[in-house]
Amino acid sequence: MDPSKLDALVSRIKSKQIAELNGLVVVRHGYVVLEEYANGSFAGQVHEMQSVTKSVTSLLMGIAIDQGKISGVDAKALDFFPEYSDFKNMDDRKRAVTLKSILMMESGINFYEDPYEGSPLQQLNSSRGDWLRIIFDQPMNAAPGELWQYNSGGVISLGGVIFNATRTTADEFARQNLFEPLGISIANWYKGNPNGLPHMGGGLSLRAADLARIGYLVLRKGAWGDRRIVSEKWINESTAHLVRNPRTFGSHPTDYGYLWWLLPLDNVSSTGRDTDIVTASGAKGQWLFIVPKYDLVVAVTSNGQGFTGYIDPVDFLYSYILPAIRAN
Repeated sequence: MDPSKLDALVSRIKSKQIAELNGLVVVRHGYVVLEEYANGSFAGQVHEMQSVTKSVTSLLMGIAIDQGKISGVDAKALDFFPEYSDFKNMDDRKRAVTLKSILMMESGINFYEDPYEGSPLQQLNSSRGDWLRIIFDQPMNAAPGELWQYNSGGVISLGGVIFNATRTTADEFARQNLFEPLGISIANWYKGNPNGLPHMGGGLSLRAADLARIGYLVLRKGAWGDRRIVSEKWINESTAHLVRNPRTFGSHPTDYGYLWWLLPLDNVSSTGRDTDIVTASGAKGQWLFIVPKYDLVVAVTSNGQGFTGYIDPVDFLYSYILPAIRAN
């Protein structure tokens, strides 16, 4: 990589032109090329991942399916919760919600979160009651598979799926099957009910370097050294272009898989692994970029929305990090 381009990026970080950035870790060919902390942050700081948590949840679902604890993505979500017989607003559409539709944000459950004030997500985040009931009590506004709509509630319910399928809380399942094998010793979760349900939609906190480890696992198609953590089949399936252009990040078109975003290397709609940037995104500037073509992982933690003149991580990825790649 071209050090002059990376130095220019670090200079912008130190001059606070990249707003409220806390951590930046760049890994190429398995080597840490750049590790920078700013605005009072440090390497050992555990940072809120926000919705980057969703992409970690995708990996956990893949592991549970690989282990045979969950039959597959076509399983009906409500079949995992036989203890609930009185969810509100029940109809055939809600009974038809599959794990796949939740993973693709196409469940049809009207668990909206924008605007946040008064939304089901705000209700859940502030509730000491039963999160699963809050999620599945919401009315339907589409049949599964008909409408893409961002839905943290459905993702949170996957923690309940993991618990009922494995008899292990999702955070403990993550520790045993994902974090410990990757050498991640600190992972904190925001939890609620029932059964200490972790907030699978945004409640995980990790160190920036450990987020990079998650990215490196995906880059290596689910393998960590000689150990298989999650199947290559799941990595390929979960990072496929299943939903086309549901959102853009700045000027960049974006596709969606199973709780992963897919940015294009060339800024036009991408088609496959050599043209994709597999991406996890969270509020307040949490990002994980995985670039298979360049054997590259970029992990970013931040703490805010910035100020006049700042550039966000998507912009500096395209403007500084990707242009720093040198041919091998």
